[in-house]
Amino acid sequence: MDSESWIGRSAQQIADAVRRGEAQPRRVVQQHLDRIERLNPQLGAFRKVRHEEALAEADALAARSDLGELPLAGVPVAIKDNVPVAGEQTRNGSSASSEATNESDHPVVARLRAAGAIVVGLTNVPELCLMPMSDSVYGIARNPWNRQTTSGGSSGGSATAVSAALVPIAHGNDGLGSIRIPASLCGLVGIKPGAGVVPPLLNEDGSVPWYGLSENGPLATTVRDAALALSVMADDPELAELDDAASNGADSSGLDSKGADSKTVRVGVSVRPTQLGLPIDHRCEAAVIETGDLLASVGHTVSRHTARYPMWLGPAALRTWFSCAHEDARKLDHTKLDRSTRQMAAIGRVLNAAHFGGGGARERWRSGAADAFLGDVDVLVLPAVAVPPPFARRYGERAAVRNAITSVLVGQLLGPWNIAGWPAMNVPAGVHDPGGWPLGVQLVARPGGEQRLLALAAQLEAARPWARHAPEYAV
Repeated sequence: MDSESWIGRSAQQIADAVRRGEAQPRRVVQQHLDRIERLNPQLGAFRKVRHEEALAEADALAARSDLGELPLAGVPVAIKDNVPVAGEQTRNGSSASSEATNESDHPVVARLRAAGAIVVGLTNVPELCLMPMSDSVYGIARNPWNRQTTSGGSSGGSATAVSAALVPIAHGNDGLGSIRIPASLCGLVGIKPGAGVVPPLLNEDGSVPWYGLSENGPLATTVRDAALALSVMADDPELAELDDAASNGADSSGLDSKGADSKTVRVGVSVRPTQLGLPIDHRCEAAVIETGDLLASVGHTVSRHTARYPMWLGPAALRTWFSCAHEDARKLDHTKLDRSTRQMAAIGRVLNAAHFGGGGARERWRSGAADAFLGDVDVLVLPAVAVPPPFARRYGERAAVRNAITSVLVGQLLGPWNIAGWPAMNVPAGVHDPGGWPLGVQLVARPGGEQRLLALAAQLEAARPWARHAPEYAV
């Protein structure tokens, strides 16, 4: 029994097999640990691999009397290194962070473990999770599609791990695109839930960092795995119940339980940049338009969304980013921080002192401007990352202004939906030729629309299947 390989299987397949007694948790975990040991040196996905700890947890799981009821039974999972995992340090990509060992799990980690998942390691992030590229003193997370390029950030290590089949699902979080950017660059499904759906990040004093912009969520290779992981993180089993018709590509989103009052979704297709002059690669534009056509072909009402982003929104997102850098670095030893982080924190300190950190603009977008921008559509389809992936390098050692330019190009279309507090996700949409990097499209909905987005993504997956892993790492 259990003589086959579980590498490359979906989380759903592994959990089903463990629940039925067709796979042993220790064997599943050991196979993934062996693959991590072999491939992580070239990929930089993990800061810490939990070899013995994960195997001990797998053995304890196998003895649980409720094993047959656990939605993630025996599924290896990677955790982003900016939330507490009991018995581990949380380094947040920085040598200036605390070396203390966590006494307890973050609620999201606790929920994953309670559902049967096994934490096999902590993934690499940029320092203080500030950059959309994942490099730090602990390593550089590289894109399995092309190791010369970045896997994105700040959940880049998690995306690398999933795209290279080191784990079937991974935890991430998203403050200004930090799940959707690496999901787009690595050809994955990644969803940022709306505010209040999943327990958020917390500072040591219990306050919420990043002005409440950051949300925990999953990265996965399939929509069903993403929905399953999100349902566990949110402690809401209904989120895993994708409508069967939607999963089979029929013209239904079937979302009555989450507030959808019609089987036909009004979809708006937008290819506008957030600021005049910012580039969007023509193949990214084409992927968005093709996605709209595909949704129209399965029965949804699709129209071109032509509204312009307000001119104040982009600068407000940039000011917010610098302000977050100042707040995160305020209590740390600046002599241990990267050059870029120190400079970002200094800029943020000046902005905050001048009361120019973007708070008024954030409130303006949240309190009605975002809703007016969306207009009479239910879901917006737009590019995710709209430029080729940057090279993998030590961005932390560069000047903050240079990094800011790169970051704006990479993440310009992601931040507005963190500021709004709305759910948004990346869905794979083909491959950019001749470079061969994955294309991603972003789906956005108003609050409460997580299941609607997942159902539409499932329709896209059924109609336009994607490669679940990077070609070199496919199994």
